[in-house]
Amino acid sequence: MSYEFITAEKKGHILLVTMNRPEVYNAVHVDMHNEMSDCWDDFAADRDLWVAVLTGAGDKAFSAGNDLKATASGVLPKRPMTPKGFAGLSSRFDLEKPIIAAVNGFAMGGGFETALSCDIILASENAKFALPEVKVGFFAAASGVQRLTRYIGRLAAQEMMYTGRTIDAHEALKLGCVNEVHPNDQLMERAIKKAEQLCTVSPSAVKATKRVMNDLYKRDGFAESIAYSREVIEDLRKTEDFKEGVQAFVEKRAPQWVNK
Repeated sequence: MSYEFITAEKKGHILLVTMNRPEVYNAVHVDMHNEMSDCWDDFAADRDLWVAVLTGAGDKAFSAGNDLKATASGVLPKRPMTPKGFAGLSSRFDLEKPIIAAVNGFAMGGGFETALSCDIILASENAKFALPEVKVGFFAAASGVQRLTRYIGRLAAQEMMYTGRTIDAHEALKLGCVNEVHPNDQLMERAIKKAEQLCTVSPSAVKATKRVMNDLYKRDGFAESIAYSREVIEDLRKTEDFKEGVQAFVEKRAPQWVNK
């Protein structure tokens, strides 16, 4: 996979994606949004890739969010903005493979929304998070309002979004908007280990789980979601991974997953 504004590297069943504009703290402009959207399309289509890790180049920033200078420059992008949203992720509800965000510095505005659009968030000790859009006359429209409210509760999310204040990694962990905090020099190692852990379980079952999780954004009804879960589990029963998981349990051996 060759890109101009990101890098993508395969490590077995893991895809390591790096936002690669460190000179602007990995801020995202339209062409980068589109590259990332293409990357996630390729990730979704590749049966040999089961999980992705997303991080930012350099040691200062995961992403500074929207590249306002690029917007103000008047330079036209190569093609229109992807409908899949910020970083090709915030409006993408059909991706059934998990993404781990390894937040290696500050994640501001759209950068934080990008992390929130991932499935698991690991942070370095120097990570900082904010949705500061109100300070410049915007608001967190790239799913920040919806996701942060769901993750940490409405009261805490309102306070953060209305003030635009910055929190550090340890407060983020306490609030519940990151899963783990690690020393700076151990972050990527821990992220890869987490990805490897996800590769030990059935990729088909993980995709089925995320399919139901994605569907929760489309409906409010608890009963309707459970009914949909029954539909998804019936589809899962038809996969080779389902048969292999049951057979491996009976034979008391490690399963050999094939992601189909």
